[in-house]
Amino acid sequence: QVQLVESGGCLVQPGGSLRLSCASSGRISSINAMGWYRQAPGKERELVAAVTSDGNTNYAESVKGRFTISRDNGKNTVYLQMNSLKPEDTAVYYCNADKMYLGLRTYRDVWGQGTMVTVSS
Repeated sequence: QVQLVESGGCLVQPGGSLRLSCASSGRISSINAMGWYRQAPGKERELVAAVTSDGNTNYAESVKGRFTISRDNGKNTVYLQMNSLKPEDTAVYYCNADKMYLGLRTYRDVWGQGTMVTVSS
């Protein structure tokens, strides 16, 4: 059994910064691409940022220049550094891994439980 566990969500003022973390549980040997998604109330879930196993990244236009995704392959952990936060960044943020390898097993499309980010004064 594998899990992704997010942390770091909280209430922050506009213009502030926040760092989200997503750690994998289980004796994972490796993970392919990892990403952060978010879902605001009444809206569909959207991709925020993604990073491949070799470090290539892509971002949603709305967060380019403000958010930075990174990963620590040794810890099978992915981070999202969020700067210059805006009220429209308010959402539940979810971590995703497209493939996780544990021994001979492959787990596909694994999601975390989400962490709430609220940007408000």
